Order: sequence, then C-alpha cells, then structure tokens
Amino acid sequence: MNTRGVKRRKDDIKEFSDTEPVREEETLSVYFKVSKKSSRSCLQKHSKESTDEERRQVHTSKLCRTFYDKPTEILAKELLGKLIYRVLDDGQVLCGRIVETEGYLGEIDKSCHSYGGKRTERNEPMFMVPGTAYVYFIYGMYYCLNISSQESGACVLIRSVEPLQGLDAMRLSRGKRRADGGKKLKDFELCNGPSKLCQAFCIEKANLNKEDMATSNTFWLEDDKDYLKGDITIVTSTRIGIDSYGPEWALKPLRFYILGNKSVSVKDKKVEAQLLESN
Repeated sequence: MNTRGVKRRKDDIKEFSDTEPVREEETLSVYFKVSKKSSRSCLQKHSKESTDEERRQVHTSKLCRTFYDKPTEILAKELLGKLIYRVLDDGQVLCGRIVETEGYLGEIDKSCHSYGGKRTERNEPMFMVPGTAYVYFIYGMYYCLNISSQESGACVLIRSVEPLQGLDAMRLSRGKRRADGGKKLKDFELCNGPSKLCQAFCIEKANLNKEDMATSNTFWLEDDKDYLKGDITIVTSTRIGIDSYGPEWALKPLRFYILGNKSVSVKDKKVEAQLLESN
C-alpha cells in the first residue's frame, strides 16, 4: 500500500506500505525484557501486582464464534460497547469498553492489506476464522489491533477503548514511551487511539497476533450486561488516514463510534450535529 501524501499523526496512525522496510524483528519490545524472538511469555511485571479481586473478575462468558462470523460493517457496529479483556503474564486483568471501530472490507477494499486477494505471512490472520486477532506493526514503532470478520481478508480495526479496570497498569505501559512516565495522562487518554490502546493493553504481534478471541483464556470479548445496546447512539463517519486511496474509499462511512464518549480518538462534529438535530 502506498501511503505517500498521508499525514502521519504520531500517536494515531493507520496504515503503512508493504514495500516499506519493517524493522519489527530488530526492535526490542517496550514490554518484553528480551528480544521478541525469544519468548511469547516474558512480559515485564507491572509494579502493582494483581489483586485477588481482579483475578476473580476474569469471566468465562466470552463471546463465541457466531458473534464474529458476520459481515464486517455489522461486526464493526456490534463491537461498540463490548468489553475487551486482557490477562497479563503476571495474572493482572485489564478491561475496557470498545468505543470506536473501523471496518476494512477485504479483497475489494483498496485501503485494506488484503486488497485484490493479496495473502502474505503478515496478513494471514485476516483470512483465518472470524474472531482472530490481527496485530500488525507500523512505522517501526506502533501496533494496531484488528479482529477478522466474515468476508475473506476482512477485519475490524479497534480504534479506541474506554479503560475500566487495571488503569494503573495501563498508565505504566503507556508511560514507557513518555518522559512523564504516563503520570500526566488522563484516564480517557489511555486508550483513545489504535496504537495507544495496544500500548496500554500490552498488545504486540509477538504475543497476540493470530489469537483466537472466541476461545482464548487471555484475550477475549464479553457483553456488558449493564450497558445495553439501546443506551448508545452510534456515529457513522469516514475512516482515518486513508486519503491516498482516493475519494471512493476515503469517503466510505465505515468508522463507527459511541456518541459522547470521551475516549473516542477523532470526533466528526458535523455528523454529530446532524444526529443531535434529528433527535
């Protein structure tokens, strides 16, 4: 994919060219003590150990395969409000609510890694069973989390998450790239962008790429029984950072977010105003 001319935002970037040099295997993880080649299970322990209560909060009612096995646009909308759980290697449990997503339609989508049926070692998770985590590395610095959907080579990018549990651990992880160690970050800023949430949840290609979220005991989604679908208003807008693929795809309304949620990365004020007027 050619991304020339796309403005790269330091902490909220989307795509990069398959022809650009990827320095992933040469880069030491900010979460791992050794090279990511060496181990999938050597996450540095956070200073705050998990409590008994946090351990008890690891639920078993994860969303099953049928939830993910649906068209991308539908899945992108239905992911909003779902709870995302991540169990760290030290047993600590992180949890947040998904508040912003983007759909990528697979082989027909010019902005998608699998456009034209392109299938590589890198994008293999996009062709795996619905509910497979696709974690990719961009610009030699960041990770993004996607979840495979029904169509061949299609997925949903998780753009933003509202942090709910394990905020101290999230702040510590985000702080590894900041001079202030994350102390100045407000709670809603911990996961308000695709790379930010990967930093906060310690999501990397080495540990969670190809993870089956329908069966995993360390990374999964659940319904929030106290957060009903009728409680949210969904804003439908255009995707971020894909202008170079032309107006046909740049203007497709495939980004969705929860109206009024502070953790959303980019708000579409025009669409929001129209929604408010119609109500």
